[in-house]
Amino acid sequence: MMEYITLNNGVKMPMAGIGTFLLSPDEAEAFCLSALGCGYRLIDTANAYVNDVICCEL
Repeated sequence: MMEYITLNNGVKMPMAGIGTFLLSPDEAEAFCLSALGCGYRLIDTANAYVNDVICCEL
């Protein structure tokens, strides 16, 4: 089960996350789908990784 922390503004944020640095778009898609299936709700991506669009579409 995912643990959350409440930020100063009242928003709850997952305590653990995963990153997509150095993953190709295809690898990132499979990785993110698997992570979401395992209960992860915080996925770190960035435009500079060139895989952010595919991760955000899931």
